This record gives sequence, structure tokens and C-alpha cells, in this order.
Amino acid sequence: MTLTYSVDPGDPDASYLSFWRERHLCTLTTLRPDGTPHLVPVGVTYDPEQRLARVITNRTSAKVRHVRAAGDEGAPVAVCQVDGRRWATLEGRARVRTEAERVQDAVRRYAERYGRTPGPNPDRVVIEIALTRAMGRG
Repeated sequence: MTLTYSVDPGDPDASYLSFWRERHLCTLTTLRPDGTPHLVPVGVTYDPEQRLARVITNRTSAKVRHVRAAGDEGAPVAVCQVDGRRWATLEGRARVRTEAERVQDAVRRYAERYGRTPGPNPDRVVIEIALTRAMGRG
């Protein structure tokens, strides 16, 4: 039986990292101003070396508004993916980044993981999640 386990988000074991490199739709959970969870499907890339997860999105999305509303300290968020009985969650503090080089890097990473490059979007931003916790079931 495989057990649920904690992972160092900066030093995951090979199977955990491999799972995050497979093509899976993920979810992002942010908090609305009233404290209720807002959960949406997203593509996520995981960068353990920088302890970051990245989500590309449109600057006018609700998820961006929720993250920005948290202020400079960032918003507490979680991203998760599931495949049958396997699952993995990354948690941390999210901030919206608009710098062209950060957005381009996030698009490149997305293309590597998901096998397609998103079309041009002048309103694209990246939600960067500074990871504080990781867990999963392999």
C-alpha cells in the first residue's frame, strides 16, 4: 500500500518529480475576499530548484484578482493534480508577476510540460507560487 507523504518542495523524490512532469490538468485554489475557496482548472509547472510553481493566466481573471487582493505578502494558495489514486499538492504564497521575461519563462515551461505553446496574449501574466509545502500519494 502506498501512503500519503510529505515532500520537501525543494528536494522532491524522483517519483514525485516525475509525476509533476507528466501531462495532467491541475487545479488552483485561491481565496475569495469573503474567505471562501475558489477552485479552477489550470496548467501548472513545478520548479523545485527555485521552489516555485507557475500558472499562466489572463491579468483580468478572478484568480489574479484574489492573489492581488492579498497584498505584498502574497496569497495562500494550493495547486493539485490527480491521476487515479495518485495525487500531489503544492502549497505556498502566490504573487502575480507581469515582467516580460518571467511571463516568457513561464510560457516556455508550460510548453515543455503540456506539449503546446499558448498563442500570443498581451494580457498574459504569471502567478508564481513560492512553495512552502508539498504532499502526495504515489
